[in-house]
Amino acid sequence: MTSLNPTPLGKPHSGHNTANEKVAVVGVGHWGKNLVRNFHKLDFLHTVCDLNTEALSRVHQEYPDIQVTPEFQQILADSDITGVIISTPTATHFDLAIQALEAGKHVYVEKPVATSAAQAEQLFTLAQDSNLTLMVGHLLLYHPVVNRLKQLIAEGYLGEIKYIQSDRLNFNQNRQDKSVIWDLAPHDISMMMYVLDMEPERIVNASGHRTSEDGRVDVAHIELEFPGGVTGHIHNSWVNPNKQAKLVVRGTKRIAELNDSLTEGKLQIFDRDDENKLVQEFPEYLTIEPLKLECQHFINAIREGRSPKTDGINGYHVVKILEQADRLLEQAE
Repeated sequence: MTSLNPTPLGKPHSGHNTANEKVAVVGVGHWGKNLVRNFHKLDFLHTVCDLNTEALSRVHQEYPDIQVTPEFQQILADSDITGVIISTPTATHFDLAIQALEAGKHVYVEKPVATSAAQAEQLFTLAQDSNLTLMVGHLLLYHPVVNRLKQLIAEGYLGEIKYIQSDRLNFNQNRQDKSVIWDLAPHDISMMMYVLDMEPERIVNASGHRTSEDGRVDVAHIELEFPGGVTGHIHNSWVNPNKQAKLVVRGTKRIAELNDSLTEGKLQIFDRDDENKLVQEFPEYLTIEPLKLECQHFINAIREGRSPKTDGINGYHVVKILEQADRLLEQAE
């Protein structure tokens, strides 16, 4: 059992109020191309950077009005670029983010913000001391369905929360992270903390399996304990042929299931009627793309000088849990 004892790192920055924000996206792989699309639609995209010149050529063909470069230092030196979006392999997040902050750029970095709590704290402290925005790509906190569920929990519609479980499973052969939890669990951890509005007190247990030739943990289970005796369970897998992203919240009155793998009816509430028959409800929610909301939130945070919802502190606490869970996975072998 590992104690977490979350420690506050400081106060949010006061921000810069800049009228004309322009950003550069670094990394245009599987996820980066979605960031390029959204920031371009929002008319904030200035430059795209990637070491892969073929990828840059495709971006230039699709967005001829956007500059492209394989040189990260060119982005840091360009005074027209006020924000840097980092969507590169996890191991590079810290180095790129710290360079961007030192260059005076606001930074949006994909999850996880770093590969250690010490690195995450260093990034947050630098951003705060430099009066810059640091935002982490915990996408699900901007998801309209997740926010609808959070609202129902806050209103007491589910009753007193007793249990929360998140299953995030897929089939992944392109494994850049050191284990499956660094790839998938940032979503689960950040979402659990957000909808419950509290951080876990401790990690009860973490277990994993190595089923593939690369030797990485590709199936993992993490059990968390939240204040008030709420139990949290996370199941991550890189070996499931069918993708699954499901959150179940058990309350004393009702049970909620959020199934993000569905195209509609993603949120269901389960109850029993007077005859003890199972009744389903389908709460309404907005259908705006979460990534669009997240990208706009980054720009708004810079302009309004306020700390983003998924700020450096949020990123730090998620990485702290990942780091300790990873240590338990190693000790279990």
